[in-house]
Amino acid sequence: MALDTSGQHVILLQPVEVGPEGSKLLPIWIGAMEATAIMVAIEGAPTPRPLTHDLLRTMLGTLGATVDRVEVTRIDDGTFYAEITVRSGDAVHRIDARPSDAVALAARTGAPMFVADEVLAEAGVEDVISEAEAEADVAEFSKFLEQVDPDDFRE
Repeated sequence: MALDTSGQHVILLQPVEVGPEGSKLLPIWIGAMEATAIMVAIEGAPTPRPLTHDLLRTMLGTLGATVDRVEVTRIDDGTFYAEITVRSGDAVHRIDARPSDAVALAARTGAPMFVADEVLAEAGVEDVISEAEAEADVAEFSKFLEQVDPDDFRE
């Protein structure tokens, strides 16, 4: 998770294995609420009531289902699409999702995240962000989270 130069939140997905062409990142711009949902999960921050993705995790667990994986599957006219693969008994279901929702659920369930090679080839950018810069962005967003009022999440 990072902020771009204009202060917009962006998910930066990076392959685990670096290919011969070097390391690439897949930037996906998301809204502040989506960024907050992801960071709450990553940091394990407590919330007064379950957020939507916490509710989904609880529902899946209650029903005996697990999230096997999430994947950013395609990009169409600048819009990214993702799928959440859910297993329930012997049945496997692939569910269409926004990438931010898929990442937020994966962060809560520990499911692995993938990006289709075609998506990375089309929309990936060279990784020029240092680890120190990434940590600074996370620290800045953590400060933002500390200032968020839980009432901001009430519907």
